[in-house]
Amino acid sequence: MTNKLVLGLLAAAAVATPATAQRLPAAVVAVVDSGRIYAECTACRAALTQLQTQATALQTRQQALAGPIQTEGQAIEAAIQALPAAQRQSPPAALQQRVQRWQQSQQTANQELQTLQTRLQSTQAHVRQQLDTRLGPIINQAMTTRGANLAVDTDATLARSNSIDITNDVLTALNSQVPSVSVTPLPQQAQPAQQRPTGR
Repeated sequence: MTNKLVLGLLAAAAVATPATAQRLPAAVVAVVDSGRIYAECTACRAALTQLQTQATALQTRQQALAGPIQTEGQAIEAAIQALPAAQRQSPPAALQQRVQRWQQSQQTANQELQTLQTRLQSTQAHVRQQLDTRLGPIINQAMTTRGANLAVDTDATLARSNSIDITNDVLTALNSQVPSVSVTPLPQQAQPAQQRPTGR
C-alpha cells in the first residue's frame, strides 16, 4: 500500500513539473516592415543615392577600360590572320610582344575593376551594418512602448492586423536618431604587426 502511494505521488509530480516549467507570458506580437524601413528612412535614401552614383562610376570605368582593350584585341587578331598560315602558330617577336602587352592590359584592368567592385560591396555592407546596429534598439524601444514582447518581420507573416504594426514608430525614431550614415567601406581590421627580422 505504501509503495503504491509513493509511486502515485511520484507520477503526479512527473506530470505537474513540465506544466510548471512551461509557464510563459502570453506572446504580444508586433510586426515591422523592414523592407519599407530600408527603402524609406532618410539615411537609407541618402545612402542609396550615393551608392547608385558609385555603381554608375564603376560601370563607366568598366566601359572606359574595355573599349581600348577590345579594339586592340581585334587589331591583334586581324594581324595574326594576315600572317601566312605557317607563321600563325609562332608569330614574329614584335607581334608576340604586342600580345603580351595586351594581356597585361587586360590583367591590370581586371585587377582595377575587382578592387572597385570590392570597395563598392564593402561600402554597401558598411551602410547596412550601421543601420542594423541602430535599428535593433529602436525596435526594442517601440516594442516596449506598445507593450509587445515579440517582433516579427511582415515578410514572416501570412496575415496581420494593422493595429500591431509598429513600422511607423520605428521609422520615425530611426529618422530622428540616425539622420545619416557613413557611405564608406568597412573599417579595415587592425593589421598584424610585421615580424621583425631576427638578429644573429
